[in-house]
Amino acid sequence: MDEQYELATLGVRAGQQRSQFHEHAEGLYLTSSFVFESAAQAAARFSGADEGYVYSRFSNPTVAMFQDRLAALEGAEACVATASGMSAILATAMALLKSGDHVICANGVFGATIQLFSGILARFGVSTSFVPATEPAQWERALRPSTRMLFVETPTNPLMEVSDIAALSRIAKRAGALLVVDNCFCTPILQRPLELGADLVIHSATKYLDGQGRVLGGAVCGSKALVKESVFGFLRTAGPSLSPFNAWVILKGLETLELRIMKQSENALELARWLESHPRVAKVHYPGLASHPQHELAMRQQRAGGAVVSFEVRGGRDAAWKVIDSTRLISITANLGDVKTTITHPATTTHGRISAEARAAAGINEGLLRVAVGLEAPRDLRADLERGL
Repeated sequence: MDEQYELATLGVRAGQQRSQFHEHAEGLYLTSSFVFESAAQAAARFSGADEGYVYSRFSNPTVAMFQDRLAALEGAEACVATASGMSAILATAMALLKSGDHVICANGVFGATIQLFSGILARFGVSTSFVPATEPAQWERALRPSTRMLFVETPTNPLMEVSDIAALSRIAKRAGALLVVDNCFCTPILQRPLELGADLVIHSATKYLDGQGRVLGGAVCGSKALVKESVFGFLRTAGPSLSPFNAWVILKGLETLELRIMKQSENALELARWLESHPRVAKVHYPGLASHPQHELAMRQQRAGGAVVSFEVRGGRDAAWKVIDSTRLISITANLGDVKTTITHPATTTHGRISAEARAAAGINEGLLRVAVGLEAPRDLRADLERGL
């Protein structure tokens, strides 16, 4: 879409391709392959001289519509869709890193991301240093001549720490490295990392982009040079592809993304304020609260505080599990981004497979709970948590 439409409009209209039937809703193309008009056209498609569709592992109209819509929302030149958020991170790393390269990663990222960098990629000769998300000076000190990538989630999962994207961008550029930002928690509705200096944006489309916990998906957004020439090449060969059906479902989710994320952020702020005043709660982690260490940065970088609240209850694991087990409304699941509120105990679920030392370094203690706030009435959510508190 050439016009400078607002985000709400882009979420509904961007990227749509109509067939000869002129359908109003986006078409769902459930096909593995596409038919060519001639041998010459087939050769041109396979070589890339003709940009038409070839095989749904790497080219499909429904997936292309999702890619184009998300690229428009992020303000990116290009987007490549993947099977999940973790496959988006893997595809980025495998496309842009090689043996001997060094990565600097925030120590508070999702547990599987830590395992990917410290375990799987390490076996292929890629080393990773983990540093605090909120201290740019430590990222600067961690630089090596071989540093090729800085990777950060902001806000982090689950402690909601906010990184200064512009500051990290300056560090990366001076070092000749790429800054990759996982924008899962904010989505482009609340934060557009490319405008702040990031080189690539990662999404787990499973979360807020879908918004109703229905399908898995992921995406990488950025320049054509990085996304189309590098990440797409890995996806075409290795095949961590997004299915057309999942792409279609997420396209439908994008239509309501702004409505959902703004209302869920509003609900989360109300719940965070209540939790902060509760005598059984030792600490609340939410960027929308004035007490949050990076509140001012968050309010400059984001439109709202987001929909995830984490908090520490007095009494450690036993007290935390009591809160979870006393809920009747909130779903006990580690997924987030749903219109239904979810609750989990990060130390034994999302971050349970990393070492106790890594959890301690990230500030994830046994009393910590993470609530991903949905669209229910905040009063009902308070009552559900009060039962266990």
